[in-house]
Amino acid sequence: MARRLLERSASSSSSSLFLILLFPLLAAALVVVTAQRNAPPVASVRVGVILTAGSPIGVRRRTGLQMAAEDYYAAHPGSATRVELHFRDSAAGDVLASASAAVDLIKNVQVQAIIGPPTSAEAEFVVHVGSHSHVPVLSYSATSPALSPVQTPFFVRTAVNDSFQAAPVAAVLDAFSWRAAAVVYEDSPYGSGILPSLADALQGVGAKITDRTAVPADATDDRLDALLYRLDAMPTRVFVVHMLYDVAGRFFRRAKMLGMMSKGYIWVATDGVATFMDRFSPEEVDTMQGVVSLRPYVQETDAVKNFSARFKARLRRDYPAVDDVREPTALRFWAYDTVWAIAAAAEEAGVASPAFQTPQTRMPLTDLDRLGVSATGAALLRSVLNTTFDGLAGKFRLVDGQLQPPAYEVVNILGRGPRTVGFWTPESGITQDLNAGSAARTLKQILWPGEPRETPKGWTVSPTGKPLRVDVPTKRGFTQFLDVGNVTLTGNRNITGYCIDMFDEVMKIMPYPVSYEYVPYPESSESYEKLVDQVSTQKADVVVGDVTITASRMEEVDFTMPFTESGWSMVVAVQKETSTSMWIFLQPLTTSLWLTSLAFFCFTGFVVWVIEHRINDEFRGTPWQQFGLIFYFAFSTLVFSHKEKLESNLSRFVVIIWVFVVLILTSSYTASLTSMLTVQKLQPTVTDVRELLRRGDYIGYQEGTFIVPLLEKMGFEGRMRSYSTADQYADALSKGSANGGVAAIFDEIPYLKLFLSQYCDGFTMVGPIYKTDGFGFVFPRGSPMVADVSRAILTLAETEKMAQIEKKWFGEPGACQSQGSAVGSSNLSFRSFGGLFLITGVVSTAMLLIYLATFFYREREKLRAAEAAAISGASGSGSPSIRRLRAWARHYDQRDPKSRTFKRSIDESVRNGSEYGNRTPRWGDESPFNGAGAGGDAGRIPEDAVVGMSPFSVSVSTSSERNNNAVSPPPTPGDMPASEFDGSFERGAVAGTSQPR
Repeated sequence: MARRLLERSASSSSSSLFLILLFPLLAAALVVVTAQRNAPPVASVRVGVILTAGSPIGVRRRTGLQMAAEDYYAAHPGSATRVELHFRDSAAGDVLASASAAVDLIKNVQVQAIIGPPTSAEAEFVVHVGSHSHVPVLSYSATSPALSPVQTPFFVRTAVNDSFQAAPVAAVLDAFSWRAAAVVYEDSPYGSGILPSLADALQGVGAKITDRTAVPADATDDRLDALLYRLDAMPTRVFVVHMLYDVAGRFFRRAKMLGMMSKGYIWVATDGVATFMDRFSPEEVDTMQGVVSLRPYVQETDAVKNFSARFKARLRRDYPAVDDVREPTALRFWAYDTVWAIAAAAEEAGVASPAFQTPQTRMPLTDLDRLGVSATGAALLRSVLNTTFDGLAGKFRLVDGQLQPPAYEVVNILGRGPRTVGFWTPESGITQDLNAGSAARTLKQILWPGEPRETPKGWTVSPTGKPLRVDVPTKRGFTQFLDVGNVTLTGNRNITGYCIDMFDEVMKIMPYPVSYEYVPYPESSESYEKLVDQVSTQKADVVVGDVTITASRMEEVDFTMPFTESGWSMVVAVQKETSTSMWIFLQPLTTSLWLTSLAFFCFTGFVVWVIEHRINDEFRGTPWQQFGLIFYFAFSTLVFSHKEKLESNLSRFVVIIWVFVVLILTSSYTASLTSMLTVQKLQPTVTDVRELLRRGDYIGYQEGTFIVPLLEKMGFEGRMRSYSTADQYADALSKGSANGGVAAIFDEIPYLKLFLSQYCDGFTMVGPIYKTDGFGFVFPRGSPMVADVSRAILTLAETEKMAQIEKKWFGEPGACQSQGSAVGSSNLSFRSFGGLFLITGVVSTAMLLIYLATFFYREREKLRAAEAAAISGASGSGSPSIRRLRAWARHYDQRDPKSRTFKRSIDESVRNGSEYGNRTPRWGDESPFNGAGAGGDAGRIPEDAVVGMSPFSVSVSTSSERNNNAVSPPPTPGDMPASEFDGSFERGAVAGTSQPR
């Protein structure tokens, strides 16, 4: 009984405790229900989704989209809008089915946005339907650059544009210095859209696309084999693959069967391979061993791990029949972020229930004509474009209507899947990791197809595996360059020559072995153009010989850098010149130099006379005496026989510079005249092309040369003769144009030098050198061997080996020295001495200006007095300016009493009583007026004799001078004041007398 009471008591207590615990829950539920009843209604945002509903891929994408919507509203429970997903089937990528689904969603469901469809081809049509109805179309999988949000504004790409992959692909090729690649792409909008961007990116790193091969999505195995055989026949071994996983799997399987996944081959794939690695079968993965691919990098955050785990659990729960549960890819993360972007944009824009306006047009013919225009589409589009958040795939931010490029992950397919070997970012390029301070700008070790120990060079010397066919020209002359020789007993030819030795040595320097064989080309003597065409038509792999690099040939083939001198010119015969002219002494100097020298002789003498005339007795006298002195003094410097003593430092400096110029001029003249009189002179018969054209002479050329059209353009058409050997050259030049030969031979510099080395006497090279690029080896366009061979030529040029080869075939350089010196010397021109004449002219002019400036400054008072007297005087003719100039000239003609030279003479005269008592009479002293007479003219030359003894003294005497006949006797030195003595000599000083006026 007691036990029962205890049990009832315990049961009652448990019930009470349960009710106590249940009450708060019931109260909370009541609050929630009340809040929901009082909350405003939630606006529904209808979003259509177009995908492949019946496929495992469609199931996985549908699950991911549904989870995205649920996660958003679980994180934002108070949202005023709610996205409703309406799914439609695209019927396995059918374009019409996708378009029909879009029309159905817009017309019947009145969706406000559309997600999808899966492929770029489907999206291209759906986007135009959405733009017509102002319904935004958001695609996370249509990555083709052909779809542009700029051209279709209601298209939003929530994935990365395929053109962004071009830069990382080019960076991978640049990391291994591969400069050529063949592009293999899927023949669809997805595949072809990347080509322009890829070509630009490769060009930016110095590489190029050598071939573009389109692979149809439905190509059979036979078609794939044909395409692969074509690729295998190319020299390049770097292949860039851009195709989706379903085509890529079949393509690599056929490449494996044809042996193109072996050593030496390089396959670089875009994200169409690495992103969908989970969709390849193990057999397909095995065929792709060594392939390098890209995929968008997604950081493995906690949110990503959580979603991946929930996604796989949800997929197993909702679709137990799907046993292939795989890890989510970047596309699935982009799809997840797309739903979040629409939900956030709808909430931000406050999009209400859908409203479509029916267009008022003519009678509709199809369902497209019946589609209305969404009233909320434009607002929703603006909100989506401005939405930013941190999504599963990284930062969600749209620029120009598409997602910005993330970092790309570079993977190497090994074993069962990809292995990360590096990363690419727009800021840093290729790196081994994403650390900001990472200094490793290379990829990690990559295992290439065939597992080679070192990185493949990216091309093959011979795609067929046979030795390279090297065509060589067959020449009848100048065999030092190339000699085919005769057929031996074994059936081969002994091919030798300078070009052959050069090519053999270059091949030895190459960083890889090259197998080749020489094949003579018999028709090369007619034209080397046919020989070059052997390479462009793929009949030969290489052409080796004396083939000149020209612009027209480079349009069809590629040349290495030249290994000989460049240019072409002409060689002519020379003739001895024996000059018997009595005027040969005039030939060393040109006419311009003779005239310039004469002018400077006169100018220098004039400058010295101007400076010395007032202070030096040597430069005074009658006008004719002074004119003669000017020329005598200047020309006497030729033999340095001038004896006149110079008093002024200005004139001394002028003469020093002039004597230096005369020394160089006379030395050069003597050397040139000696050469003309003693050295045997050979003059070319022709010196200019214009002379050949004017005389109508015939010219010669080497058969097969490229310069024939150039000579015809110069005007020699119909007057040209071809030759093949150096002996024929010499014979034709010796005969001359009038005797069945030629007046000149035009050929390239190497041939002309070889000819002149054999015929030293009688011929010379004249005229201008017309530039060309020399001889080079010929390769097909785009051949990767060109760069390596050019580097090998440079390496060979830096060694003694090239000089040894030249010496072997052409002899010692400069062996014919007499020929160059036999051609006569040229006369000296003004250009050779222009600097000297400039120096002496500047110095003489400067000294003259300094003297004149000093003269006018010191004599300014006397010049003013002379001007006033000349202008106010009653006598004299001419204008005031003429009389002023005469007064200046008269004053200049007087001796300078302040000169040290004349002061010394005056002092001696004063001490001796008369100037003529103790000195030998000079010019002007011939009149016997030096006798003594009381009160007469003893010791003084009459004024009439003084006038006319200077160039400036003609007709400048005044009436007062002619009437001045009273002369006082000379005072003693002790009685004359110094001031009176200094100013008392004017006209008397001119005549050389000590008598004051």
